[in-house]
Amino acid sequence: MSKITEAQEILKALGLPPAQQNEMSAITLLALCNISEKDDWGKATRQSLGVSKGVMAFSKNTYKKEYAPNTRETFRRQVLHQFVQGRIADYNPDKPGLPVNSPNAHYAISLEALEVIKTYKTKKWEAAVKKFTTEVANLAKTYAKERESVMIPIKLPNGDVIKLSAGKHNELQAAIVEQFAPRFCKGATLLYLGDTAKKDLFIDKTYLESLGIPIDQHSKLPDVVIYDQARCWLFLIEAVTSHGPVSPKRMHELEELLKNCKEGKVYVTAFPDFSEFRKHMGNIAWETEVWLSDVPDHMIHFNGDRFMGPR
Repeated sequence: MSKITEAQEILKALGLPPAQQNEMSAITLLALCNISEKDDWGKATRQSLGVSKGVMAFSKNTYKKEYAPNTRETFRRQVLHQFVQGRIADYNPDKPGLPVNSPNAHYAISLEALEVIKTYKTKKWEAAVKKFTTEVANLAKTYAKERESVMIPIKLPNGDVIKLSAGKHNELQAAIVEQFAPRFCKGATLLYLGDTAKKDLFIDKTYLESLGIPIDQHSKLPDVVIYDQARCWLFLIEAVTSHGPVSPKRMHELEELLKNCKEGKVYVTAFPDFSEFRKHMGNIAWETEVWLSDVPDHMIHFNGDRFMGPR
């Protein structure tokens, strides 16, 4: 049999569903194990690979199977995601704290799967497969706990705790809720909080609707929405660690989105520090605010004559 066919047989034995026993999945397994057509499975090794420059490049160079650049997400969503769930592969094993959307995301064959794969076509194969498939449920639970340990806990104003996926962007969002809100909108209500892994991680649909905010378009909302009922102010906050400040264009989009909301709108761009702020100064809209999490007690006002005069 060809190595691709053998890889498909291995995936079937390890419990992957039919959708993950196709050629793309087989190529991915071969890439993660660094196995060419002439290699013995006993020589399988563990290496960390990205999708485009790792798995897809291996497919082209080693097996002459070239996939279009736009299939990158297919590899990630239809193969590697299931490999991780089935404990065939580890996600970001070298840097588990990488954000979900990091360009440096990578995968490696799991040590447990590697141990089994190296026995393929030997007398130890059947016993190794049985051991793996018996223990994989417990392994998956352990893996989930390990991933949870690198998530960012965030305490909501009502005392509840939710967890954001790891990454600088979500660290900044946590700071907005835990540091910005108590200082500048004390007693206000959190209505929306996104996550790089789950866009609508926290959303109060009923309250948003009552304020005239179209929740069916929540993907267009800023990263954090907080409502100060005492002042009737709606804080619309963008967390910026690489792109996306409240620019004139973004402000216009939000004004259009919230045209039926009568509350006073306060536009805020949050940055982790001055270094990131300086990169975006020229693109920040007037009549907005800037907050830096490393100096949480202060605000920078891009607000024309509203704050002019002696203090």
